[in-house]
Amino acid sequence: MEKTSIKVGILPIPDDAALYIANVKGYFKAEGLTVQPQVIQGGAAALPQVKSGALDISISNYVSTFLAASKGEKVRSVGGLYQATANTFDLMVPKGSPIKTLADLRGKTILVNTINNVGTLAVTATLKTAGLAPTDVHFAEKAFPEMANAVAAGQGDAAWMTEPFITATTAQGFTKLADTMAGETADLPVASWIATEDWVKENPKTLAAFKRAIAKAQQLASTDRKEVEAVLPTYTKIDAATASKITLGVFPTSVDTGTLQKVADLMLAYKYVDKPVDVKAIVVE
Repeated sequence: MEKTSIKVGILPIPDDAALYIANVKGYFKAEGLTVQPQVIQGGAAALPQVKSGALDISISNYVSTFLAASKGEKVRSVGGLYQATANTFDLMVPKGSPIKTLADLRGKTILVNTINNVGTLAVTATLKTAGLAPTDVHFAEKAFPEMANAVAAGQGDAAWMTEPFITATTAQGFTKLADTMAGETADLPVASWIATEDWVKENPKTLAAFKRAIAKAQQLASTDRKEVEAVLPTYTKIDAATASKITLGVFPTSVDTGTLQKVADLMLAYKYVDKPVDVKAIVVE
């Protein structure tokens, strides 16, 4: 094996639960691999870090990955992680907010974890249902764990949140304005592991070992939510009681490039890219 210790970018959200399950269950150890998790802000922040070598592999959303590839970046998606279901990614507003409908967001600021990612794409598609264009609102970046306090401090009017933050902020009085994974974004594939093309070529055995361990954990996550609930408090700021209440998406056990094409097609429709994205050229199966 080329490398026996790797640094992997993660987010404190359910999407990458498989990494922690694999660690706890000893799947990485069985492969002779040591994995060091490193927290990042979002998928757009992952690419510079895998390019520089600060990270070997990282979680990223497909939108950021496909956008980078469309600009000539040699980035590869090396394993599917998470697919949205209803109410796993919601637009949230604080208690007492005057914003009651999507139309009320005109001229307002929406917090997302990173710009030009799956969040802004999902929000844009959601705004369209109320006759709003992305230019009718302002997007501002804020890490998921900081969003609630930022809204309370007046830095945003609404926030695009995922779990466990939806459940945690609901307990604080926040309410759901809209489910951003409905309509044309329903069941949208959200996240995968990424690495650079060079890293993939130079570390085939390490990547294969990582993928074998993750595949076992992903299988567990997909069939037993208790396994996900057990690890969530170890890398997110939620307790076991909250972990048992959150809404979870799907943990895919295989990569379907046909389903991923839906993401690329939406990116073209909403002008994130100016020509079709060849998903099969980016995905390493």
